[in-house]
Amino acid sequence: MLKPNTRRLDREIQQTRRKLEAAGKEELWPLTGRERRQVVAALAGGSYKIARGKSPGRAERKLETLWQSVLNRLTTELTALETERQRVLNEAATAKAAKKSSGWW
Repeated sequence: MLKPNTRRLDREIQQTRRKLEAAGKEELWPLTGRERRQVVAALAGGSYKIARGKSPGRAERKLETLWQSVLNRLTTELTALETERQRVLNEAATAKAAKKSSGWW
């Protein structure tokens, strides 16, 4: 029987789900280097404004936008991985059906 090997995809899907959950909690580890630098810059800018007695509104909006883009990126990655997994399963099912219909099973 032909069994599709989706172990690697399953592992990547699980890891991306963990990253998505961590990003939802605003943890830094699932971020790329560029995203991490942007977060630190926004935090520094907001801290500077607070130290000067001003409103950190712009820095807060920048952070919110950045976290939303991280969540969007991870969601897109997860969707792509799940789509690829489904494609592999469909190919295996098609191959199995073709083999069965040929009478050589």
